[in-house]
Amino acid sequence: MTTIAAAQSASNAAATTKTGAKDSRAQIAGNFDQFLQLLTTQLKNQDPTSPLDTNQFTQQLVQFAQVEQQLKQNETLTSLLAMSKATTTSNAMSFVGSRVTMDGSTSSLKGGAAEWRLEAPRGGAATVTIKDKSGSVVQSRNITLTAGQQSFRWDGRTSTGATAPEGEYSIVVDAMDATRSRMSVSTEVSGVVDGVDFTGDTPVLVIGTTRTPIDKVKSVSRS
Repeated sequence: MTTIAAAQSASNAAATTKTGAKDSRAQIAGNFDQFLQLLTTQLKNQDPTSPLDTNQFTQQLVQFAQVEQQLKQNETLTSLLAMSKATTTSNAMSFVGSRVTMDGSTSSLKGGAAEWRLEAPRGGAATVTIKDKSGSVVQSRNITLTAGQQSFRWDGRTSTGATAPEGEYSIVVDAMDATRSRMSVSTEVSGVVDGVDFTGDTPVLVIGTTRTPIDKVKSVSRS
């Protein structure tokens, strides 16, 4: 239904713009015909001893031609934009059911597990803190980091040993390398796309309760 509504909206917008462009062209054509009639009448009735300025007529003819050409260009651009939006909609819907990876620190705890992908510039150690939606600390753990990408998996256990409820949790990584110098560790999350939101300028992928713009996706694979 989302795809149909988006496509219908794009079609309606294109049709409205195209109708407006046709009306404008018809109006320009009518004005142009009137101008030619006036010009012909003036030429027929001009004073031979004081002829009308032909340069001015020529300039007006050129101006009418330029306006008509601009209207045609606008029609072409409108058609191209409508085609581009339809293509974007179709491409975005192909993400549904696929597993995507994107930059982010919030992952879903589901089925007793939540996972993040970490990327460290150098080897070292880090304190990983997991927080719930309200920002409260749920779990804190010390881990060893290697240079490059690695996975961090949380089993849903809190610091007190209780089982955390399913939902969205964020991760904070405080890392140091072997020389005890602080280093920045990037985090990525992945999930299966449930749907696509087309209400904005850029399609937004819906992954559980997480929403991410399609241009933030780093990799796609079939679940």
